[in-house]
Amino acid sequence: MKLQTIVDIQPSAWKIGYEDRILMVGSCFSDEIGAQMQEHYLHVTCNPFGTLYNPLSIAQALTMTEMPVLVEHEGLWHSMAHHGAFSRADKNEAEQAIRGSIETMQQALQEATVVIVTFGTAWVYELKDGISGLGVSGLVGNCHKLPESCFNRRRLSVEEIVAAWKPILAQYSDKRWLFTVSPIRHIRDGLHENQLSKATLLQAVEYLGDYFPSYEIMLDELRDYRFYADDLVHPSSLAVNYIWERFVDTFCTPQTKNELVLQHKRWKHEHHRLLH
Repeated sequence: MKLQTIVDIQPSAWKIGYEDRILMVGSCFSDEIGAQMQEHYLHVTCNPFGTLYNPLSIAQALTMTEMPVLVEHEGLWHSMAHHGAFSRADKNEAEQAIRGSIETMQQALQEATVVIVTFGTAWVYELKDGISGLGVSGLVGNCHKLPESCFNRRRLSVEEIVAAWKPILAQYSDKRWLFTVSPIRHIRDGLHENQLSKATLLQAVEYLGDYFPSYEIMLDELRDYRFYADDLVHPSSLAVNYIWERFVDTFCTPQTKNELVLQHKRWKHEHHRLLH
């Protein structure tokens, strides 16, 4: 009796091992798999700009080399290209944190042998022209709780995503690129709108490079709500561990798998909380 629809994933022609330097960017699903890599002591840098969701903001993070204009809102200074974790009450502290993130991203990108990109949504927010006092315009990676009236909301096209990413892939053609689509649903967009968004992302990655089907694993193999967190949107730790195992089976040699087991035992030993 079959109780699951198993996603067929062929072993990758190229592998990931301890000799690699890995950069992960994108949605919070990158954070989850990046954390798994860290627990197994792989050489990984995860989301130097913080969590980003749409393909154009992720592309902007990879190519940014100059300090962005900061915006003050509700007592905090923000970069509209960064996650809120970089916002500070002191402007100088915000600039220091953001400048550090740009340096980290550029160094990690230059050193990386593998770059893993997770797209979260095709819906984007763009600052309206003439918004008084902000000094910035265009697409944002994070709205930072600015009023909704400041933004236009629209869905990216497949062509826009591909056009933004093709030059990056050409510039860094020496690296192995892997794309995936986050299985986390953006229900605030609406369930139908979320499906349109995911479909756009799935079509775009077909033109960009190798693809790992984390989206399909979550929706088909792990479709039961017991594999979701309490918010019924994010994957549970059990689901993350399962997808990590499928990732390892796809991209790691038997020798690397054995080393992953040993290194995770080491990690658990070093992070064990003593009772006495």
